[in-house]
Order: sequence, then C-alpha cells, then structure tokens
Amino acid sequence: MGPGQWHLTEDIDGFLDQAGDFLQSRPALHTIPLTVTESLRERGMDAYGAEAPMFGWLEREGEVRAAFFRTPPRRLVLTPLTPDEADALAAHLANSGYLLPGVSADHDTATSFAEAWQRHMGMTPLLHERQRLYRLGVLTLPGPPPAGWGRVAGEQDREQLMRWHQEFVDAIGGVASSDSSSWADTRIASGRVMLWQTPDGTLVSMAGVTPMVAGQIRVAPVYTPAHLRGRGYAGAVVVEVSRAALAAGAAEVVLFADLANPTSNGLYQRIGYRPVSDFALYDFSWSEAETARKTLEDSTVGSAASASAI
Repeated sequence: MGPGQWHLTEDIDGFLDQAGDFLQSRPALHTIPLTVTESLRERGMDAYGAEAPMFGWLEREGEVRAAFFRTPPRRLVLTPLTPDEADALAAHLANSGYLLPGVSADHDTATSFAEAWQRHMGMTPLLHERQRLYRLGVLTLPGPPPAGWGRVAGEQDREQLMRWHQEFVDAIGGVASSDSSSWADTRIASGRVMLWQTPDGTLVSMAGVTPMVAGQIRVAPVYTPAHLRGRGYAGAVVVEVSRAALAAGAAEVVLFADLANPTSNGLYQRIGYRPVSDFALYDFSWSEAETARKTLEDSTVGSAASASAI
C-alpha cells in the first residue's frame, strides 16, 4: 500500500472541512493542531505572524490519515506518520520549494521526517528538545499545599503576566505566539490564567490553559520564577488550574513537559497526569558541505550579476 496523497492549502476552512474530524478523533494526541487552528479561526490568520500559515492532510483510500500545519516562522507540526509517509511528505515539500526551520511531532514521526528532510534537502537535523505529553487521570494533591491560594488573573495582574510570559518564552528558547501585552490581554479577558498568591499578596507562580476544543484543554504555560522554585508553588497552581478545567467540562486535560526536567515530570505524575506519547522537536541547519556549496553558488551569481551590470 502506497503512502497516499498529500494535499496542501492555505485555506483553514478547507483544511478543517477535510481534516477536522480526523483531528477531533484523538483530541489529546492532536491537542496542538486543534488549539492552534481554533486560535487562527478566532483571532485571524495573522494571529501567529504576517506570513500565511500552511496546512496539509494525507488522504488514502478516501480517508484522512494524517495532517500537518505550520505558522511561520515556526516549525512544521505533524500528526503521527509512518516512515514512508514522512519521506513522501518531505519529498513533496522539498520539490515544492519549501524551506523549513524544523519539525515537531511524536518522537518517531519527528525523527523519520528529520532524516527524510536531510536526505532530500541536505539540511542537518539538530535535536532541540524532547517532551512528554501527559493526560490527567485522577487529580491528586501532591502534598500539603504551600501557604496561599489560587485565583484567576485579573486586569490588576496585567504587568505581572506580561513579564512572566516574556521570561517563560526566553527560558524555553521559543517563539512567542504573540507579543506579551496581547498574550496577557487575551488570557485575562477569557480567564485562562491561574495564579498562586501567598498570604502577604505576593504572586509566585502561574499556569495558563488553552480554550477547550473537542473536549480537551491543555495546561500551558506553567511558570515559576527561578528564585521561587522548589517551594510547591507550581504544583499548587497546576492542581488549581486542572481542577478548573475539569469543572469547565473538559473530558481530557493534557500538558507537555520537557523530558530534560525530571522535577516537572515527577510533579505532574504525582498530581495524576499519565504519559500519552513522547515528542521531539528538531531544528534544521545546512551541513558544512552544503553551506560551502551554497556560498559558492551565491558568490558566482553575485559575480555574474556584477558583470552584467557593468
């Protein structure tokens, strides 16, 4: 059986008409495509940047078997693929002239695509991060909570949220989905950030959530300033925001954790989160040989252009 046929589009409505049911069939595993496409529909196609997003789906025997999206300048995001499907997509994108900065997917898919991209484009994949996707089972208090309480962020917390959002983006080396002020305003308006506050009124930790789509809510981001870590604040605020997600009617509450951080992985499991799948994020860069070749080509083109201009 062949890998099927890939379809590419910049039309989000057409994409969701074709792939929407497929994405909703596994809400936890497809949490990122579900929440990003919902955000694009609500906030507009420029919600993640000026360059148009790209979408695609794999059709085989009349059924959608996989999908992807990309919001430039960010990585390509894939649902699970076989190695043959990953190779076919890499070849299709390479032959269509697309340049990608990286890929994000479940570990096997991301690795297969990264290797295929290297074969087709000569770009070296560099592992940026390994993550684990967790889904909440039975919500459990990880221990006696620290002094204080959780509360929903309000307008009075705007400056704090802006500062913590930027610190979080800097800490993970990511690309912000929006500027910190827009990020804070959107989440305050929708009540999607929980804060932990100590008895003296000090804010010490935050946990946000995505809107509910297909019955799932993802906890993100979770952030505690470095000098306040190790005191139970993150666990307390994640418990509170998870409880709120369940109360809002979420059938599945999920989150990602960096596998290089055993503290957060251990904490989430004590709270009741259980592993779903491991993910990998790769960045692509030209190999030394390819860089030298492109430099030579560019210099040759430049010389020819200079000569023709004389």
